[in-house]
Amino acid sequence: MNTIIEIENLTKDYEVGFWKKKKVRALDNLTLTVEGGQIFGFLGGNGAGKTTTIKILMSLIFPTEGRAKILGDDISNVRMHARIGYCPENPYFYDYLKASELMNYFGELFGFDHARRKKKTEELLTKVGLDEKDWNKQLRKFSKGMLQRVGLAQALINEPEIVFLDEPMSGLDPIGRREIRELIAELREQGTTVFMSTHILSDIEALCDNVAILRKGKLAATGKLDDLLSAAGEQQSFEINVKGVTKDELKAEVEKIAGAEIFPKANGANIQVLEESDIDKILQITREKGGKLVSIQPVKQSLEELFVRETK
Repeated sequence: MNTIIEIENLTKDYEVGFWKKKKVRALDNLTLTVEGGQIFGFLGGNGAGKTTTIKILMSLIFPTEGRAKILGDDISNVRMHARIGYCPENPYFYDYLKASELMNYFGELFGFDHARRKKKTEELLTKVGLDEKDWNKQLRKFSKGMLQRVGLAQALINEPEIVFLDEPMSGLDPIGRREIRELIAELREQGTTVFMSTHILSDIEALCDNVAILRKGKLAATGKLDDLLSAAGEQQSFEINVKGVTKDELKAEVEKIAGAEIFPKANGANIQVLEESDIDKILQITREKGGKLVSIQPVKQSLEELFVRETK
């Protein structure tokens, strides 16, 4: 695999305030590499610096310090931009253009002849799931989800080697999300690299090979998703489901066990313990209170838990 993105000590400061201006650091010495042929997940809480990073890579804003390369060229190289695609979080286009006219316009920007523009327009609008009856409808009549689909289509019109997607599932219903997930997976199969920022962690788990997690503008964790989850899951816990007894009946005894937590559920309780040896204690307490065991299962840390831990 070849390196597609190289980011070195990337820093971005913004000036805020009116009379007394002060600098706020949105991105703090970010260093990151992304290899080709994969779907790379870019995670972080609100204000972590994800969109700032993508805007710098797209040369929409400029870094305070540091440098970055895409496809071996510095991000200031305009020629390189003909080889990439980009769909922002909230794509905005001229309201009175029709979807087909917008695609035709972007095709002209890339120098496509009429026949190729027509072919790519039909192919991509179909691929992103936009109904054919909407192709000649003005964009001002589109819902947010429909605009998101058009934004994805325009990002792919030049058959990019890498495509940057900022919250690509924003505004989509569950069916739309599934369709776009399948499209993104198909891009990887075709050899296109996808750099995807999203808050929808289930999409990251379903799609991504590698991830990076930002916290307050700094890199908190990066690596293969499976490796990060496995490392985080070494401190494994156990979940015990019981019935015929309530949380209140068990609470006093369960709280004597270090690290144990108890949660109410219909006709029973859910108890989580850190040590396997604590399972026998919970079972004994449950039987003494007249309850019965339903299930015991090990619990590994989920991506959501990893995300919360790394972004706090």
